[in-house]
Amino acid sequence: MYEDFLPERLARLRTQKGVSARDMSLSLGQANNYINNIENKKSLLSMQAFFYICEYLDVTPQGFFDEGNAHPEALQAFITEAKKLDSESLEYILGIMKKLNNTK
Repeated sequence: MYEDFLPERLARLRTQKGVSARDMSLSLGQANNYINNIENKKSLLSMQAFFYICEYLDVTPQGFFDEGNAHPEALQAFITEAKKLDSESLEYILGIMKKLNNTK
């Protein structure tokens, strides 16, 4: 189970970003099959490579491992923008989010 998480999460986040395994591999300065090998459990990655992958995917390591967060890149962007708001605006946005979540 745990050995499947990283390859599956990597594939899911890469797909959400809309990039091929080959293009991601080359962008990271690796061989064209690097990401494919990780996703197919043929290779393991180092911690340094993991951090490069997180940076490429625009997610934090915590966001990568947060299974409950289907869209860590969008959430990270949301948090970055929310930090810039004054408290009144932040409360307003929070109210909207709560209302949207209650209507589903």
